[in-house]
Amino acid sequence: MERLQVWPGKFKKFFLNNKFVVTLLILLLTGVTILVFSKIPFIFTPISVLLHTVAAPLLLSGIAYYLLNPLVDLMGKRFRMKRVYAIIILYLLIAGIITLILVMVIPILRAQLSGLIDDFPRYSDLIQERFMNLTGSEFFGQVQDSIGTNLSEITSKITAWGTSFLNNALTGVGSFVGAVTEIVLAVVTTPFILFYLLRDGKRLPDYILKFVPTALQPQTRMVMSEMNAQVSSYIRGQIIVSCCIGALLYIGYLIIGLEYSLVLAIAAACTAVVPYLGPAIAITPALIVAMVTSPFMLLKMIIVWTAVQLIEGKFISPQIMGKTLKIHPITIIFVIIFAGKMFGVLGIILAVPGYAVLKVVFTHIFQWFRFQSGLYKQIEENKE
Repeated sequence: MERLQVWPGKFKKFFLNNKFVVTLLILLLTGVTILVFSKIPFIFTPISVLLHTVAAPLLLSGIAYYLLNPLVDLMGKRFRMKRVYAIIILYLLIAGIITLILVMVIPILRAQLSGLIDDFPRYSDLIQERFMNLTGSEFFGQVQDSIGTNLSEITSKITAWGTSFLNNALTGVGSFVGAVTEIVLAVVTTPFILFYLLRDGKRLPDYILKFVPTALQPQTRMVMSEMNAQVSSYIRGQIIVSCCIGALLYIGYLIIGLEYSLVLAIAAACTAVVPYLGPAIAITPALIVAMVTSPFMLLKMIIVWTAVQLIEGKFISPQIMGKTLKIHPITIIFVIIFAGKMFGVLGIILAVPGYAVLKVVFTHIFQWFRFQSGLYKQIEENKE
């Protein structure tokens, strides 16, 4: 009889009063609840459609907010004007810049892009012809005999890999075109959302904190502040760095006389938004154009590209980006690959800022868990 009375006390001591076990039970119940509701499509389908509809306008508005909010603050402080008037003046300036670009840059860009598309079959034939001449040369045969391997098999494997890569690239381009179509449709609503974000964005954290328990409000405010700092510094810095890379490459391509310099520079600037992997993708079309033009042009293009990468790595990025994210390069590469596999082009673009936000959230959750659970107290006492 006494044993039966002891068991409830032990169960309460080791399970109900154990914060670690209670946390695991809460997580388990949450997971089971999500699993049950996911089996009922009419509950999650409207939520999915809603998120898919508002995601692009909110994303564009958020990026534009982080870029334009410092300018609105500066205009308000420097000229002592109301925030609404500063936003309207900024909108008018942006409209003028866009009009200027449409009038001056778009015709040149369209001509170069159509020329590049028309010449691409010729470039492909020239590259194939030069490769066939190389494989049939006497030097190629001597190399094949010296290393004792059949290089034609290696060549066929490389060709098969290249074909597969191009097919995957075309599939990716198709999904990218679909994403661009959604973005174009979202552009109509973005200016309106952006206007209210610029006007009332600073009140948003206080509004969100009203739904948070009072005891958790200071910690939540700290988390939101760190998330805002991480995302804003990354978006502003990465876009400025990408524009600098595009401008430097355009100047370099003009100096060496590379064809389609504007198209290639804009492509490099767009892909530079993706850290580490972007430059490797952007150099491919420039390499093809330079290779077809002449070996000397290929050498000059590589010199220009190397110089721009050195300037960007040694001077531009350290000054603009700094070490705000504190994420290891290998981690960034794995995050980009995983996000691209899961969410496509949009995942590649949002991989790094999304990881930075999740890192802030989980860091604070772990700190709270370490403090509340007491599981790390012994380790900290031993260190002292």
